[in-house]
Amino acid sequence: MDDMILGTSGLRVPRLGMGAMTWGDPAEFPRMNPARFAYGLAESEDEQRKALDICIAAGANLVDTAAFYGKGASERRVGSLAHGKNVILATKYPFKIFGSAEALPRDLEDSLARLQRQTVDLYQIHYPSPWRSIPRLMNLMADAVEAGKVRAVGVSNYSADQLREAHAALAGRGIPLASNQVQYSLLFRKPEVDGVLDACRELGVTLIAYQPLASGALTGKYSLSNPPTGLRRHNAFFRKKNLTELEPVIALMKEIGSSHGKTPGQVALRWLIERGALPIPGAKNSTQAAHNAGALAFTLSPAEVEAVDKATSAWKR
Repeated sequence: MDDMILGTSGLRVPRLGMGAMTWGDPAEFPRMNPARFAYGLAESEDEQRKALDICIAAGANLVDTAAFYGKGASERRVGSLAHGKNVILATKYPFKIFGSAEALPRDLEDSLARLQRQTVDLYQIHYPSPWRSIPRLMNLMADAVEAGKVRAVGVSNYSADQLREAHAALAGRGIPLASNQVQYSLLFRKPEVDGVLDACRELGVTLIAYQPLASGALTGKYSLSNPPTGLRRHNAFFRKKNLTELEPVIALMKEIGSSHGKTPGQVALRWLIERGALPIPGAKNSTQAAHNAGALAFTLSPAEVEAVDKATSAWKR
């Protein structure tokens, strides 16, 4: 199996996971939930079950969710479908956007109940905020690790400076910072220029990449004549200028992918894997899950990695 150790935590994880932001009972999601309007919610519970089973069979058995997704709906569905199966679960604090740091222990207990677990494999701070002290959060995380409720500690959307602060605070308790989950794809190269990727490598922190397919722009499915629907059509990836500039990139990835029997989207995911990142593409159904899992079934040569890198160098900004 194509796997790795998450940071220096000792937690063994696959090189590819699955994002479950859109999973859950649609009736439980708030009407104004961003996932509902941007991507549409996941298909039936049976399709979600099939998607999970496909990922487990392929060795992509890490599922990432969050307390905030659908006000717990995603965690409930993930917990139900993963119960009794070999699944590595990652979730995030907080449940409420403006919750205090002191709510972390309670939020963790609630997440564990929804996930039907005594311990969560990876517990992450969903985003930094000025009203929640990073050292205080990390000390509460360390308490949870020492209590046996969390196996590895991660953060999400942290800058290089925030990452260093969190790493230092945990180190003071003898616990490694395992990961930083940030947006990263061939069309969103910010981690390469803002110091985040360098800080992760320096500190031994794994970069988990969300939106690794750039909201679907890297699949080759969308074009000027076939733009996405819903709120996603307003995403910068799908502006006329960007779609035009993307055409030769997709053509190159089709060419590279054809020699491996793979799609442009699978090439985009494998590029991240070859770069040392852990991509967690979302999957609304079993077809998408099977497609994404295919990124584990081949490798790119150094020359192919470099070719794709050069073709998307304009997005390094």
